[in-house]
Amino acid sequence: MVYAGVEVTWAAAGITVPWKEHASYAPAVQLLLATLAVLAGGACLASTRTLARPCRAAVATALIATIPVFVVGTNGLPIYFVTLVTLSGVESATGLAQVLLNTLGAALLLLVGLSYRRRLRGDCPRCGRPHAGATDGPLAHPVASPAPKRTRRAVYLLMCGLLPWAGVKSIWTLGGDALGVSADDWQRTTSVGASGPSKAAAEAGIDVTVLAAMVGVFLLLGLLYVWGQVFPRWTLILSERRVPRLLPLIPAWLTGIPLTMYGAVLIVMAPLFAVGVLPAIKPSPPFTTSSGITWMVEFGGLAFAGLGIGLIVAARSYATRTHPACASAMATKRPE
Repeated sequence: MVYAGVEVTWAAAGITVPWKEHASYAPAVQLLLATLAVLAGGACLASTRTLARPCRAAVATALIATIPVFVVGTNGLPIYFVTLVTLSGVESATGLAQVLLNTLGAALLLLVGLSYRRRLRGDCPRCGRPHAGATDGPLAHPVASPAPKRTRRAVYLLMCGLLPWAGVKSIWTLGGDALGVSADDWQRTTSVGASGPSKAAAEAGIDVTVLAAMVGVFLLLGLLYVWGQVFPRWTLILSERRVPRLLPLIPAWLTGIPLTMYGAVLIVMAPLFAVGVLPAIKPSPPFTTSSGITWMVEFGGLAFAGLGIGLIVAARSYATRTHPACASAMATKRPE
């Protein structure tokens, strides 16, 4: 309801809300989003009640129809994250607010949808297992374990998508030339409007976006290994304590899904630019050729999609391995 109120207010006041560079939401679209938000809110309220079969189908349809809309609206979250971390400034406060509202809405709707699906199956809406009795009793947590070898191999392969993109950027920051771009031109362009931390990192031969990607890799490794479930010794006070499972899962889902969508778009568009299906990208500083910037778009797509899908795969494995169960459900198992 808050989301709907914000959208209606922005539309009525004519406030510009960008959804991509040089493009903004039309008032009609904002009103449509507000309508979908009200529909989603009604479905959330109805999902907690005992309903007839047609009503259950209507609630499920409403959730299935609205969740993707909010998920797509989270697409700009990683870009805003990088600009905030690097102290580069936010281009649009309303754009950031829109992305955050979409992210919060998507997260809440996904949780409602998961709980509703469990309830329809006759399982506990809290732990997802069939059992009698209260659903707010003590939880039993599984023993910490690493991800299966197949999952680790898949994630490592996806992480390789970062290499071309990170490699080219590292070449530039270390003083080399690549894709027709000289190190001087790259540093001159990126230094415009750069913050102190960004400049300091560049002078040390580190591109700040590559550094942000390394944070994602650190999160990936935590999702794959035991130290992401039990705090290791070097955490001192927290040592040997259980890691709250939502601590890595929330950032993994919130960054993995938008990165995957953004990277997939770039991967598809770059070849279309190259073969002429789409108009060639006009080179802009520091790029001097259309082919150079097209290759960088492809490298970016491989990096973002690889990291995003890797986060989703690792998070799914982590969620399964750390999923707690109501203590009363441990003695009751679903038949094989």
